[in-house]
Amino acid sequence: MTAVLDRLFGVEGKQVVVTGGSRGIGAMIAQGFVEAGAHVIISARKADACDATAAELDALEGSGSCTSVPADLSTQDGVDALAAAVRERTGGTLHVLVNNAGATWGEPLDEYPESAFDKLFNINVKGAFLLTQALLPELRAAGTEEDPSRVINIGSIDGIRTPAMETYAYSTTKAGILALTRHLAKNLVRDHVNVNAIAPGPFESKMMAFALGSDEGKEMVASGVPMRRIGRPDDMAGAALFLAGRGGSYLCGETIVVDGGIANVGQP
Repeated sequence: MTAVLDRLFGVEGKQVVVTGGSRGIGAMIAQGFVEAGAHVIISARKADACDATAAELDALEGSGSCTSVPADLSTQDGVDALAAAVRERTGGTLHVLVNNAGATWGEPLDEYPESAFDKLFNINVKGAFLLTQALLPELRAAGTEEDPSRVINIGSIDGIRTPAMETYAYSTTKAGILALTRHLAKNLVRDHVNVNAIAPGPFESKMMAFALGSDEGKEMVASGVPMRRIGRPDDMAGAALFLAGRGGSYLCGETIVVDGGIANVGQP
């Protein structure tokens, strides 16, 4: 059984980048890769938080490792700096890129500012595109017909369904990253680079802190999930590991919805 699982889902020794990896969904994914034996670089805008999470993950038992490269991916300079650091640390090959860095903005419709769209587009969509573009040589170098390299974009179910909250720029940009996933997949599949996406539902993160910051809030959110719970770290790590392993190598341009049934089953 172990041999089969290693063949289908093993990522030991692979080189992985996770943006927005200092907390929330990014940290969940990074931990899953480290525990599975991958060598992970996490990036986040705040250097102290990024360094602290990397140190914590690097201390986990097993053969994986984690290092920190802080960067602001809403700017071209930040993208270029991260790409250069990845190139130096990986020796020119990158097996998995997880574009998770993102932001949200909620405000009533009549007061919703133009700046929200500028900020969220730069981070949620343009940053993911530019970093993927910058790391194409490393992704192409690592990919083979049998085992393509992978780009995993983190979207949201709010990019699939209409959210109840007034987060107009967030839902628009998360729909955009899912469309970008399909477009990149079409043009990179011939280079043995598979591009897919994950659309999470409610998970504990800074973005969801306003709703999940108390037991009452967690219960309220969970009551709207068909499975009656919010997402757990293993739920997110498992989806990412599936997409990154041999067992997920025939998926191209897909979006895996990890939300306890909200988007496809509906409200309980």
